[in-house]
Amino acid sequence: MNNGVFNVPFPQNEPVFEYREGSKEKKELKAALKELSEKYTEVPVIIGGKEIKTGNTVEITAPFDHSIRLGKYHKAGQPEIQQAIDAAMAAREAWGKMPWFHRAGIFLKIAELISTKYRAQMNAATMLSIGKTAVQAEIDSACELIDFLRFNVYFMQQIYAEQPLHNSKGVWNSLQYRPLEGFILAVTPFNFTAISGNLPLAPAMMGNVVLWKPSGDAAYVPNLLMKIFKEAGLPDGVVNYVPSDAKDISAATFSSPDFGGIHFTGSTGVFKNIWETIGKNIYTYKSYPRIVGETGGKDFIFAHKSADLDALAVASVRGAFEYQGQKCSAASRAYVPMSMKDAYLKRVKELVGEIKMGSPMDFRNFMTAVVSKRAYKSIIAYIDYAKQATDAEIVIGGGYDESKGWFIEPTVITTQNLEFKTFREEIFGPVLTVTFYEDEKYEEYLKLCNSGNEYALTGSIFARCRDAIITAFELLEDAAGNFYINDKPTGAVVGQQPFGGGRGSGTNDKAGSYLNLIRWVNTRTVKETFVPPLAIGYPHMEAE
Repeated sequence: MNNGVFNVPFPQNEPVFEYREGSKEKKELKAALKELSEKYTEVPVIIGGKEIKTGNTVEITAPFDHSIRLGKYHKAGQPEIQQAIDAAMAAREAWGKMPWFHRAGIFLKIAELISTKYRAQMNAATMLSIGKTAVQAEIDSACELIDFLRFNVYFMQQIYAEQPLHNSKGVWNSLQYRPLEGFILAVTPFNFTAISGNLPLAPAMMGNVVLWKPSGDAAYVPNLLMKIFKEAGLPDGVVNYVPSDAKDISAATFSSPDFGGIHFTGSTGVFKNIWETIGKNIYTYKSYPRIVGETGGKDFIFAHKSADLDALAVASVRGAFEYQGQKCSAASRAYVPMSMKDAYLKRVKELVGEIKMGSPMDFRNFMTAVVSKRAYKSIIAYIDYAKQATDAEIVIGGGYDESKGWFIEPTVITTQNLEFKTFREEIFGPVLTVTFYEDEKYEEYLKLCNSGNEYALTGSIFARCRDAIITAFELLEDAAGNFYINDKPTGAVVGQQPFGGGRGSGTNDKAGSYLNLIRWVNTRTVKETFVPPLAIGYPHMEAE
């Protein structure tokens, strides 16, 4: 079986189901929503393939309806986390030595199981537990996660195939791509099931073993994913699921000599603290840990006077308010020419007026609730701040209601103060702050956009004038890791727009490309000399 050169199936992006009325997929999704919403699930810690119920539990309720009790999850403490480290290290040797094409087969099977057998359940679980609509769940927990798996397998093959170009006479040079010497900690966010799955699976694909710590707001779907991993044949101990408090996971993992790296998506502040802790413990580790993180964003839309008004308005509303603005890439600040001000605000108000908000189980709704009480309180504090401000105005929305779920209206704030709190700080909710600039100050405001805050994740330029696009392209070169021309700054597709940003937005290791996977290997150069020299002399040393 080893005597062959294997090519994995060429990856294609998973088709997005539309869930039209009467379709098979809509009936299946509605049935899954009903089943899961009426079922109480107990989510265990999973270490070395064994389920552990610690008794330290947290209730899981639907963010859009406090009365829907989905279940509870058990928290791991430091003893369980140490068990997970031991289980991972015990699994490391066999997993790392498994031929890569057999590992590839496991991950391709996971993708196929999600695409077929578990698609409705995955989407329903995502909708119910983190408040996504059907389309937002479909493009996330189905399509993007499937794409990560299939494309990453292909990228893995490309990496392993990269070998030295030249060999001297009598010499064979080769590169061996080994797993890292230790375990990987995957710290995953609440807002994307695809990211939650990719962060532990990408290092595992390259032969590493992983501890997976989910967001406390999204511990529900990973339980289903762990079952899918097992069904696909992922060996026990390769991925260990340890929902836990940050202080416990940090204390156990960052003090371990076997800590090999972290794959992180979350806030900038937390990531900086993690980096600082790793630095302080650097003499503890067997190897320098790999630190890969995607963090915050204050993503922009910048319009030139030549912009198409309707395209700009639609991008503003979709970019800011899809999934309640809870995307790292969501548009949260906009720069609009003064000559377009009245028409822009009028059109945005019309579009927001079309938005229906409520339960994702009603497929007519465009928005649902934000993910948790903590998120709700944080977001409405920004809205209340704007209500009291003398240098800003809420022109659309501004309402909120927690009686049934954590609902916040799509909100648009206008200000001419570029230092205004909502214009500079990451909010992670359905709040867009817009400033208007004099048309002739286009380049000046592009420079202000570039220096506007600590982040550099996503951004977009709207213009029909190519010279204006070129100017923005150059002046905003460092302002966004993902830059969009005449499109909203959200919706990166695996294999098409590798995702990640710089500055305070992360290490820009581009999930959805080989650039991310290459971080999870430790390369060994091998030189084999077929007939080694038998004397120490060189030709020039011969007697004259």
